[in-house]
Amino acid sequence: MNTTEIMICGAGIVGLTVARELISRGYKNILIIDKEPEIAKHASGRNSGVLHAGIYYAPGSLRAVSCLSGNLRMKEYCREKNLPLLETGKVIVARNESELTTLHELHSRATANGARVEIIDKQQLAEIEPNAKTTQEALFSHYTAVVDPRAVMKSLYDDLKASGKVTFMLGTKFITAKYNTIVTDKGNFSCGLFINAAGSYSDQVARPFGFGEGYQLIPFKGIYKKLKKEKAHTIKGSIYPVPNIKNPFLGIHFTRGASGDVYLGPTAIPAFGRENYGILSGLDKEAFDIMIRDAILFFKNPKFRSVAFEEPRKYFFKCFFNDAKELVHDLSPADIEDSPKVGIRPQLVDLKRNELVMDFLVESDKKSIHVLNAISPAFTSSMYFAEMIVEKYIH
Repeated sequence: MNTTEIMICGAGIVGLTVARELISRGYKNILIIDKEPEIAKHASGRNSGVLHAGIYYAPGSLRAVSCLSGNLRMKEYCREKNLPLLETGKVIVARNESELTTLHELHSRATANGARVEIIDKQQLAEIEPNAKTTQEALFSHYTAVVDPRAVMKSLYDDLKASGKVTFMLGTKFITAKYNTIVTDKGNFSCGLFINAAGSYSDQVARPFGFGEGYQLIPFKGIYKKLKKEKAHTIKGSIYPVPNIKNPFLGIHFTRGASGDVYLGPTAIPAFGRENYGILSGLDKEAFDIMIRDAILFFKNPKFRSVAFEEPRKYFFKCFFNDAKELVHDLSPADIEDSPKVGIRPQLVDLKRNELVMDFLVESDKKSIHVLNAISPAFTSSMYFAEMIVEKYIH
């Protein structure tokens, strides 16, 4: 049987940053497995690249505590490694007067979380983001930035490989855990500590260890579109709407990527598979179970019901366009083109309460640690969140 000090399941942003934190503390024998033949195949590699600044999250939550510190550390890492980094900030605009109350609530949350934000008027907005439009006021976030997530992931991977302390077994699928033995399709392993960073499969990986009970995952599909290159100059940074802060999604928005392309989206449409990126691709025998979970939530949870009514309409271009047009002065349907960019957000559901879990969730014992709900802003938070995990659950 193969033996390793620490095994990490999942070669996404959480798995790699946890490994990075571990080797900084002297660990020398770490094995990372992933069922895919390459790193960052799913959520981490399909991320928008936005480094959030702690605006949306309830003060004191894990997301709030880790977001801004993670933001600053990721920026520092990108500068150190000479990776793409756009520090253009973000504006959040009010589409009508009824959203101004939430706009000010976001200002209060952001301030409590340590973010540098300010309420600005229309004239100030025009100086920062000329094409953005708002009702009376907007919120400007100075610390919001954009990175290239694939470049970040490749750099982390290269760092870990170069350390000589981390081994990758890609194309290796976790099957189960039995009596302190980790069973994979490439053989059995014994490890001193198992860390579950399996993203959209984290609930399944946790079950053989006795964790994740009372929770199930529901995937949401994020579809993006793109501004044509000749119109990309009309967006300088990121333009977001005031969101419904009772739901975990931020609405259709504009983001200038690290490459200079400007993306619109994403949607947050219930998906029927953990890898259901296309219409039928990624569907498997679990699709029916996911539909049942969706139906139960639809009837028992008003928040989910509002998402289920609101989001699917964005499949239709007219609805998608209308949402985007509310944020800017200058936009026509001809300015927008399709994009291959699609992501899956793995959202955990509390089955007892029939509610979406709105914060990071970690469960553990002395032998295993399970990151069960690495929702946004997990990419932003990752470097600080990794330190929190190691500090709290290992040291």
